[in-house]
Amino acid sequence: MTTQEIAPKEKQEATEAQQTKAGRYYVPDVDIREDEQALWLWADIPGVKQENIAVDLDHGVLTLRGDVTLEDYESLTPVYTEYNVGNFVRRFTLPSTSHLDVEGISARVSNGVLEVRLPKSEKARQRRIPVKAA
Repeated sequence: MTTQEIAPKEKQEATEAQQTKAGRYYVPDVDIREDEQALWLWADIPGVKQENIAVDLDHGVLTLRGDVTLEDYESLTPVYTEYNVGNFVRRFTLPSTSHLDVEGISARVSNGVLEVRLPKSEKARQRRIPVKAA
């Protein structure tokens, strides 16, 4: 068995075009899944409190933003760190919001993971067409 060193993943810093206000912003890791009812999105946003999370949909662009309060980290002297303290922002351009039930979009946060549910509209859901005999 060979020995393999664990290589930390580099944190992606958001470009200025992605930032919404001054300061460092990072791009959170995201998983996306689709089922018959909805699109599901999970974003890692450790250290962000519920009241500091914003999920916006504007002209087909879904924006996830989380602001971190740095007060909790000011007195810490880290020995080693992979988690960079900073705000988070991630944007997704949706191909067509007409396929989504925009009023039914929901979001919740649990244990540093933001979950966004984008339900499909009735017309976008897969359905079986009955075949009749002539």
